[in-house]
Amino acid sequence: MWHQKQIIITAKDRGFHLITHLVIESLPELQNIETGLLHAFIMHTSASLTINENADPDVLLDMEASLNHIAPENFPYVHTCEGPDDMPAHVKSSLMGASVTVPIKSGKLVLGTWQGIYLCEHRNHAGPRRITLTINGEPSM
Repeated sequence: MWHQKQIIITAKDRGFHLITHLVIESLPELQNIETGLLHAFIMHTSASLTINENADPDVLLDMEASLNHIAPENFPYVHTCEGPDDMPAHVKSSLMGASVTVPIKSGKLVLGTWQGIYLCEHRNHAGPRRITLTINGEPSM
């Protein structure tokens, strides 16, 4: 069985935003999957998706600080026509990745106790973000 849906996440501030609940709410079909996979793909080049800790918010602050250290705005980029945060956002997006895949078992996402799916917004003033969600799996009997 295959199912695909596109969701739109409202514009977010720069940083990491837990979206696990939005993904689950958008996919009532999940509850009908015994064993399968969810693939989430963000359709942008200046934002990314990741799975990380969803308990201590300091982790997200440290992730943002680490990425800013790796791809600072004051680096002498060539591509600057979209503002000083644009090229660092492209670098961060490539480092983090455009997709995540999560197993499905008995109608639920198989995430660790402290894991969540995050939208990583790398721009200072971004718009809404589109994410394509694809489920593939065996239906429950």
